[in-house]
Amino acid sequence: MIDISVIIPAYHEEKVIGPIVENVRRVIDLTGKSYEVIVVDDGSGDETAAAAKKAGADVISHPYNMGNGAAVKTGIRRARGAILVTLDGDGQHSPEDIPRLLEKMDRYDMAVGARTGDSESDIHRNMANRIYNLFASYICNRKIQDLTSGFRAIKADIARRFVSLLPNTFSYPTTITLAAIRGGYSLTYVPVKANRRVGKSKIKLLRDGSRFFLIIVKIATLFSPMRVFLPVSAVMFLLGVGYGLFRILFLGGRYGPTSAMLITMSVVVFMVGLVSEQVAQLHYNRSERGD
Repeated sequence: MIDISVIIPAYHEEKVIGPIVENVRRVIDLTGKSYEVIVVDDGSGDETAAAAKKAGADVISHPYNMGNGAAVKTGIRRARGAILVTLDGDGQHSPEDIPRLLEKMDRYDMAVGARTGDSESDIHRNMANRIYNLFASYICNRKIQDLTSGFRAIKADIARRFVSLLPNTFSYPTTITLAAIRGGYSLTYVPVKANRRVGKSKIKLLRDGSRFFLIIVKIATLFSPMRVFLPVSAVMFLLGVGYGLFRILFLGGRYGPTSAMLITMSVVVFMVGLVSEQVAQLHYNRSERGD
């Protein structure tokens, strides 16, 4: 075991990956801790792997493009450090902020670099992130400052506990954040300024935006189902009762089959949520035992 493993997923980043690796090594050298820098080349067709290796990184190459999350999972499985640090390979994250994350690891299980308002990012992505943060805050019942940040430090044993849940796409930060909070692990945020990435963004707003939202719902139903099923059940019940009373009081009709169906379905949804809650608890207990 060593102290720190820095995991950098990279795909077609030959122009910037070398300086990033060099800066990471320079910054962590100053801490006096033992470390390794792992660059996972996700099937790039350029010289990304060669540039990273020349800069002093341990390079793992995927035979083809498997996704940003898949690259991070490969790094987690191969890392030897007690603390894992992940950052993007496109120049958005400043290696100089790594010590600020590491300072929090004596007290917390995970520290996330939360992008500040002066970060160099597009307006539509900022708006989407705010929506994700609000929804995730409701699911977790605590304030989530940056759900999708890929810049974070986490204890290795916790990361490996949830690695099988992580998707192969860009939404892996969403999953590991919600899973860690539901698992009862401590989380803190460190304000960081994100730079504008070098080259063209690989995230598509419509495709990956909807995928992020579905991932949040998926993890919510996996770890905290009643936070999703209970509101849906309540809305259906109130609609059924309200529509039935409207027909009786204002239309002079009977209660009606539509109202009865809505009320019945609300009970069904509630029971499904209740069963899902029990299944989620069993799943969590098994993960705690390492089954």
